[in-house]
Amino acid sequence: MIGRAAEILRRGGLVAFPTETVYGLGANALDIDAVERVYAAKGRPAYNPLIVHVADEGAARSLVSEWPEHASRVARAFWPGPVTIVLRKRDLIPAVVTAGLDAVALRVPAHPIALALLRAAGIPLAAPSANRSTELSPTTAQHVERSLGARVDLILDGGPTQVGIESTVLDLRGPRPSILRPGIIGARELEPLVGPLAAPNATRHEIPRPSPGMLDRHYAPRARLALFDASEAERIFAETRVLMARGVRVGMLLVHLDDPGGLEIVRMPSDAVGYAQRLYATLHSLDEAGCDVIFVERVPNGPEWLAARDRLERASTPN
Repeated sequence: MIGRAAEILRRGGLVAFPTETVYGLGANALDIDAVERVYAAKGRPAYNPLIVHVADEGAARSLVSEWPEHASRVARAFWPGPVTIVLRKRDLIPAVVTAGLDAVALRVPAHPIALALLRAAGIPLAAPSANRSTELSPTTAQHVERSLGARVDLILDGGPTQVGIESTVLDLRGPRPSILRPGIIGARELEPLVGPLAAPNATRHEIPRPSPGMLDRHYAPRARLALFDASEAERIFAETRVLMARGVRVGMLLVHLDDPGGLEIVRMPSDAVGYAQRLYATLHSLDEAGCDVIFVERVPNGPEWLAARDRLERASTPN
């Protein structure tokens, strides 16, 4: 199956494959037509760039015009793994991959199927999450099938993903690195390698993003997702009962609050890593159950929760 998938990619086709974070929709990153198929399949705006997956540090170096020492430090510490680095690209990377910017996002995924596919294909793979744009990222092959269907030439099934949310994106272009998209690897792990991190510049509207995952609305289930604080719990519980009495299907994710009884509650892990691992899969399940609204208890404010907070806040942003 890996050989067949590699041949499809070399011919300009699309292959969905598992990584340790979420499933990716892969295309030959050096083939403009193939990359444009990715954008079309996802309904992805052209100002939202793609991450390029490579087999190792050497392959990453061949795609950029500069490779600072701290890029090597990050690669040695976290590749293969859920960290993406942004560096200035070489001209062989088409502008369609990078939303016209002069930088490319690169990572080496930590999944045996993804690595085997990269080695067999022998090309870098532009691979955003394998779902329609702004929707929930897939953590199983079945999620990919439901979201993209026949838009994909082949889906490689590697079972549920282990990390459950997308990689950390680290911008290494400037004098001070910055995290453009939070993931399970955070500032605590990265600053000893690259020094103090700067805050990323905000981007809005249709300005090209330096990284995926920076759209205002993203990672959203079909159901309306609403966040609430512990101080609002009694009001939300009462509102939920009213909605249910009207025939509205309501789901609820709780971490620390007590189960009020009589509601459709999903108890989420109280640690940040476990919560992230289960988040998308749980939201997919509630969508599949026909929920119209999903109320989600806000997660704690600690730095280890930054990635989960980011995903939930973007998912709750109105259309």
